Amino acid sequence: MQEPRVTAERREGVPQPLRGLVPAGAPPARARGRRLVRAVLLVPVIVVALVLVLALVYRALTPPSTLMLGRWATLQPVTREAVPLEAIAPALVQGVVASEDQRFCLHGGVDWDALWSVVDDEDGPSRGASTVTMQTVKNVFLWPGRSYLRKALEIPLALMVDTVWGKRRTMEIYLNVAEWGEGIFGAEAAARHWFGKSARDLTRGEAALLVAALPNPFLRNPRRPSRAMRALA
Repeated sequence: MQEPRVTAERREGVPQPLRGLVPAGAPPARARGRRLVRAVLLVPVIVVALVLVLALVYRALTPPSTLMLGRWATLQPVTREAVPLEAIAPALVQGVVASEDQRFCLHGGVDWDALWSVVDDEDGPSRGASTVTMQTVKNVFLWPGRSYLRKALEIPLALMVDTVWGKRRTMEIYLNVAEWGEGIFGAEAAARHWFGKSARDLTRGEAALLVAALPNPFLRNPRRPSRAMRALA
């Protein structure tokens, strides 16, 4: 007795009644699923490679912040003049370290002691554990606002840029992308806007007022500080 002939459609997983309805050479569903999984897995690899390339480029070129890119995209003005660290008053650098990250020169981008103390706080996180490096990563690569996803991304990125940029370049980028008012980015633009002078010529008192304004640059005016802001400075 002659065995039934196995058609090409059956070999490819296409039922006999659907012959003519499925295009010739159409990949089976399992193959399409594998391709989709590979494409999904490739996305984070591409993102990591892109961030690494940008980090290498930003060793030489001062980057914009994501807030600056957002303002440009919505046709809002941006004031920023990138300057090297030598063109910024040392008092401003010292003030940022004293206020934002006292262990800046000791950690590798993430202050693990401060981070674990926040995690172990029984009453919930009452203070932040972001280092200057983590804030720089947020400003350059990520988005504003609080979220666990963003914080989870900050940590490996901070470790990476601390290795690629080092402390000096990280501080230089931070002081060129920090926001000091509506559309005012970087120490040079802030010094000229608030005090009418270059960042190099800031006094210790003026530098302290700029640092005191950093947590809320929209409500704190370095030129006309409140009593509380002056005390903080």
